[in-house]
Amino acid sequence: MPRILVVEDEVHIAKGLKFNLELEGHSVEVISDGMKAYEAVSDGGRPYDLIILDIMLPSLSGFDVCRGIRKQEIYTPILMLTAKSFDKDKITGLTVGADDYLTKPFNLEELIVRVHSLLRRRNWDRKRPAGPPDLRFRDVIIDFERALTTIAGIEVNLTPIELKVMRCLAAAQGRVVSREELMEVAWNLSGPVNTRTVDNFIMRLRRLFEADPSRPRHILSVRGEGYRLVTDPWAADGGSTE
Repeated sequence: MPRILVVEDEVHIAKGLKFNLELEGHSVEVISDGMKAYEAVSDGGRPYDLIILDIMLPSLSGFDVCRGIRKQEIYTPILMLTAKSFDKDKITGLTVGADDYLTKPFNLEELIVRVHSLLRRRNWDRKRPAGPPDLRFRDVIIDFERALTTIAGIEVNLTPIELKVMRCLAAAQGRVVSREELMEVAWNLSGPVNTRTVDNFIMRLRRLFEADPSRPRHILSVRGEGYRLVTDPWAADGGSTE
C-alpha cells in the first residue's frame, strides 16, 4: 500500500485529503508543521512514496522543506499545493525539486489523477513486461516505458521530472537541446527562461550519472546553446563539458 505524507496546515483541507486518499487505498499521514514534516521525511525511517506539500506552513515553508529533502538526496515525488498562482512561485517550486504543482482551490478529481500518475512513475505499477531499455551509457540503464533506472545494477528511483529531462536528451540523439526546450518539455513552462533553473537541475543529474560530476563525459553543455547527451564520449565531436 503506497504511503503518502500530506503536509498541510489548513485543517479542513488536510482532513479532506486524508479521507479521499484513504478511500483510494492509500496509507495517509498528516503533518501541519514544516519543520516536523522535514524531520519526519529525514529521520531515516520507513520512506514515504509521495509527499503532498503546501507552501505556506508554520516554522518552515514548503519551498524550504522541499529544498532540504532534495539536499539529502531523498527523491520521493513531491506534489506542491499553494494558493499562489504566480509563475515565479511555480518556477521556484519546481526548481527546488518538486515534481508537480497544483494551485488552490483545486479540483479533487484532478489531484487524485496527479497522485496516481506520480505513484505510477514511482514504480507501483509494474504490470508491463520488461522491454529493452531506452537508454544505456556508462553503467546506467534507463527503461523509460517502465520508469526503471539502474546504476551499476542498483535500482535508483528517479523523479518524474528527472525522467522527462533524460528522455528529452535521449530522444535528441546527441543533438543540442536548448534550455527553453527542456523547460517546456519537463516543466511545461514556456517564455523567458531563468537559465539557472535548468543549469542547477543538470548539475543534479550529473551528480547522479557522472563518474566525476565536475568533469562530465555524458551530459555535456554547449556554450550559449543548451545541453546534449553523449552515450559514447569517445565518439563525441566537440562541445563544452563545463
